[in-house]
Amino acid sequence: MSVPAPSLRKLESDLEINKTTLHNWKKSRPKLYEFIIDSYKDKELLKQNLSYLVEQRKSLENEIEITSRRVF
Repeated sequence: MSVPAPSLRKLESDLEINKTTLHNWKKSRPKLYEFIIDSYKDKELLKQNLSYLVEQRKSLENEIEITSRRVF
């Protein structure tokens, strides 16, 4: 499951910095820039996994309800 890097606009608003600063970090502080990008990718993966778990829970609750109706 590949997660795309966040857009510069998203980084601008979240970090409250401008694109020039981001470009400067990319050139002069590549490890910092890479860390920021990786953090956003991890956050997005966690969000996707959480959404999947919520869907699974709803599905299981539905199955339990159907089964309990058949039993009673």
